[in-house]
Amino acid sequence: MPEADLALLEAAAREAGEVALGRVGDHGAVREKPGLGPVSEVDLAIDRLLGQRLLAARPDYGWLSEESEDGPERQAARLAARRVFVVDPIDGTRAFLAGDRAWALSLAVVEAGRPLAALVHLPALRRTYAAAVGQGARLNGAPIAASARTDLEGARVLAAASQLAPAHWRGRAPAVDRHFRPSLAYRLCLVAEGEADAALSFRDTWEWDAAAGDLIAREAGAVVTERTGELPRYNRRQPLLAGLVAAAPGLHAGIIGRI
Repeated sequence: MPEADLALLEAAAREAGEVALGRVGDHGAVREKPGLGPVSEVDLAIDRLLGQRLLAARPDYGWLSEESEDGPERQAARLAARRVFVVDPIDGTRAFLAGDRAWALSLAVVEAGRPLAALVHLPALRRTYAAAVGQGARLNGAPIAASARTDLEGARVLAAASQLAPAHWRGRAPAVDRHFRPSLAYRLCLVAEGEADAALSFRDTWEWDAAAGDLIAREAGAVVTERTGELPRYNRRQPLLAGLVAAAPGLHAGIIGRI
């Protein structure tokens, strides 16, 4: 049942979140992973903890995590598994290392390419977003809903400045109220709660950055697709999406039509 998986994700994320909070300012060695950004000793410790807790409870599930090597055996196992954990131990590592509070643990259970249960936990902000398929989305236990906005001009959009470059748009880029958060999972959740009208990421996007926030935004009533307009599918052999566009239902088609 997705609800049982969601409860498992939340318990593991809360435990791991407390460990991460205890290591703020004490992150140990940091190295740069080509194409993936920095990884610290804390990222690796949280990855190990989540893997131990989740796979002990669901040993038949596959495992896809930013900080776990997706070698041939592990890849074959997750591609063959009915359900798969898709995890980013710390989404927004640069923010974590800099002492910013807007970093998240992003956890999802995926079946047949679609997220069934999702948890995005921001320990430093005391915000926990959760969703199970067909059950709606919640923030700290309270239901949330996407924006009802229909006019892209002036909409509150979460995106890097580069996403509004003219090269990405048919005609001129829209005149939006642009903001940014370092965690893509958090940006998707802000769309879910209506604090933002859309979140845009046109570059190829790793599955672990998107899977949990995708379901949370979708269950809150937002529309989420790749930049092509296609629905994201997860647990691919190469775990990359063709970007991500999450938006209020009255905005999404207009955005896709202009990019």
